[in-house]
Amino acid sequence: MAKSETVSATGESDGEPWYKQRSIWRDVPMDLWRDWHWQMRNRISSAEDLARVAHITPREQRTIERALEKFRFSVTPYYASLIDPDDPDCPIRLQSVPGNGELSFSDFDIKDPLNEDGDSVAPGMTHRYPDRVLWVVMHECAMLCRHCTRKRKIGERPAPIGDDELDAGLSYLKSKPEIRDVVLSGGDPFLLSDDRIEHILQRLRDEAPSVEVIRFGTRTPVTLPQRITPALVEMLKKYHPVFVNTHFNVPKEFTPESEQALRLLADAGIPLGNQSVLLRGVNDCWALMRKLMHKLTANRVRPYYIYQCDLAEGLEHFRTTVSKGIEITEHLRGHISGLAVPTFVVDAPGGGGKIPVHPNYVVSQHENKVVLRNFEGRIVAYEEPKEYVGMCNEGHPCSCCREISDNGEEAIGIAGLFNDDPENIALVPAGVDGVENELDGRLAPRRSA
Repeated sequence: MAKSETVSATGESDGEPWYKQRSIWRDVPMDLWRDWHWQMRNRISSAEDLARVAHITPREQRTIERALEKFRFSVTPYYASLIDPDDPDCPIRLQSVPGNGELSFSDFDIKDPLNEDGDSVAPGMTHRYPDRVLWVVMHECAMLCRHCTRKRKIGERPAPIGDDELDAGLSYLKSKPEIRDVVLSGGDPFLLSDDRIEHILQRLRDEAPSVEVIRFGTRTPVTLPQRITPALVEMLKKYHPVFVNTHFNVPKEFTPESEQALRLLADAGIPLGNQSVLLRGVNDCWALMRKLMHKLTANRVRPYYIYQCDLAEGLEHFRTTVSKGIEITEHLRGHISGLAVPTFVVDAPGGGGKIPVHPNYVVSQHENKVVLRNFEGRIVAYEEPKEYVGMCNEGHPCSCCREISDNGEEAIGIAGLFNDDPENIALVPAGVDGVENELDGRLAPRRSA
């Protein structure tokens, strides 16, 4: 922390942070700087404005202007103040400023790489997993991240979700009592007003009783920490269980203001998670990632996922190999607390969902032993029990199994192959033999002849 800054007993900064003091906003009063509405009104959104913040060449300015013909650009004064003006490879700059790479499309780029539109069941709502839905309730963000998988959508409709759309989403939730988890996403749902967020939460709690968990996906603690106000968190905690997942990618994003935002949320009893995206030239380094995980857990944020960068348009320059993610995981697992180790996932193109990818710790196995290796490379044999009969063996299900069976729920996908059903022996793509899966039509069981 800079010497010119002190922190009060409440955690609020009494002085000006060093990054503001060196920025073009150095003369802005702190009461305005802390106002998230002021931050939103004064976002940088043009190459000319950017030139006041960072040193850019005429060629870079032309590149930015060309990129803006395809994708929008917007960054808050707070986040822009973290840019190193003299470093073209500054990780803050790479995440926030359009570059030449966005103009180069790969043959494998997909406009909607996760098939969210294809899996839509109500306006803004995607139902891919059995017990949860993703609900985009806002299309605007505080900063338009250059690596965003929804670049096609962000900014197209900045107005908040309307009542008709809210009615349609709630109607779907009421028709699907198996849904117990709703992820409110965007854009950024925290750009809605406190009143509008509360209206959504209240209706979810009143009209969708099967929904037990409400999660928010937001990057405001990173790019607009001023949005996390005492009033917001006091309102959120009335609707527990409420979770917040945020999106720190590099240690440099931790500042007194971002840490204060996390502190307010955690002190309100809101569990915090973090979802990073693996980005070439930004965080594709195991040492940096280890430092990031330490920063997260020190601020009571559970590292949740590291995502492989999606196949969205204009992201080829950000993508790493999958093997880089496995390498990073190898440097985390066993070397730091398990609490601090996220799951590395590939969000499968076409709506296949999150697939965990990790080093192989199973060396070999036979009917009596499993041969494993640890993070040090030590090889060990684990003896299997000589006689094992599970509590849910055929013909004697436990009470939980009976409850699921009585509700008519069936295991789908790979889990369905574990059932003692001689006719359910394989999974085949939808359309083969005319068989379709009830959930989404992508995979269906093959029945024996």
